[in-house]
Amino acid sequence: MFERLEIMLDRYKKIQDLISQGSLEVKEMTLLLKELSSLEEVISIYLDYLKTSDEINNLKKMIETEESNELFIMMKEEVSLLSKKQNETEDKLRILLLPKDPNDDKNVIVSIKGATGGDEANIFAGDLFRMYSKYADIKGWKIKVLDASFGERGGYSNIDFLISGDKVYSLMKYESGVHRVQRVPETESLGRVHTSTSTVYVQYEAEDIDFDLSWDDIRVDTFCSSGPGGQSVNTTQSAVRLTHIPTGVSVASQVAKSQYENKDLAFSLLKSRIHQSIIDKKEKEEGLIRKTTVGTGERAEKIRTYNFPQNRVTDHRISLTLNRLDAIIEGKLDLIILPLVDEFQKRLIEES
Repeated sequence: MFERLEIMLDRYKKIQDLISQGSLEVKEMTLLLKELSSLEEVISIYLDYLKTSDEINNLKKMIETEESNELFIMMKEEVSLLSKKQNETEDKLRILLLPKDPNDDKNVIVSIKGATGGDEANIFAGDLFRMYSKYADIKGWKIKVLDASFGERGGYSNIDFLISGDKVYSLMKYESGVHRVQRVPETESLGRVHTSTSTVYVQYEAEDIDFDLSWDDIRVDTFCSSGPGGQSVNTTQSAVRLTHIPTGVSVASQVAKSQYENKDLAFSLLKSRIHQSIIDKKEKEEGLIRKTTVGTGERAEKIRTYNFPQNRVTDHRISLTLNRLDAIIEGKLDLIILPLVDEFQKRLIEES
């Protein structure tokens, strides 16, 4: 690890020298500034590590010549504190040197569906959408609903939405799977606790795809938008369904007021769905096992249980249980996601 860090430090200094000369072309300068920026965080922490090492070595030399008195004890305590700091810094460096997911900086498209439990599953899907919306607010991200089908008693039987912002996929990729809720439903007259589920699927937004997505290959169908209970909410056929004929991938959007807007939203969704289907097919043909974050990453995997009567959330992938459901459902999702990130990084370190 330290050999790699020394190579990076040497490269960092060389880039600084090249930039300071002021004789570079604009394109070359831009590339070097980008490389310099990518190195800054790890180099800053590494220089701090080296500084701490020097301080520890100097103190140890002083301790060797110092008699056992009050100053001796103070220096020993200082060495202990600095050693602890050094170990923590070393852990940070190991994490920073881990292979980066090239998609971490991308926006995501999230699909939430009410699954087992009928009306209560749809209501819970609505709760999850609200939780992610509040989490996005906390993170400074933006949400755009691409499509939504309402449940008869509230919530959503299905909702697709785009989350855009800084490093969205790096955190939201941990949310794919089955989310289970245990509580007394609003529809329960006898006060019994029911168990229902909703599924969440997260994929990064497709920016570029390796084939031309031609409108000649897309069938466009229009229909009237529907609200809760399936009733029509307008008399014009503003809702749009797009079907990519070569792959059979189909999406719809009915959240906007105009057919044009819904067509645009549906196209964004279609592009990402086709992109994901291409990736899935390629991995299957090549017999690849996808390295997921934590757990299997399958849509059918039960990843988390939300127990409302006991104010408890359990993430089954890392056996994490928190009695903070009230905070988590209000968007404090980092309470769970950050431990998941730590666990994934730990596993990567063990593998490397």
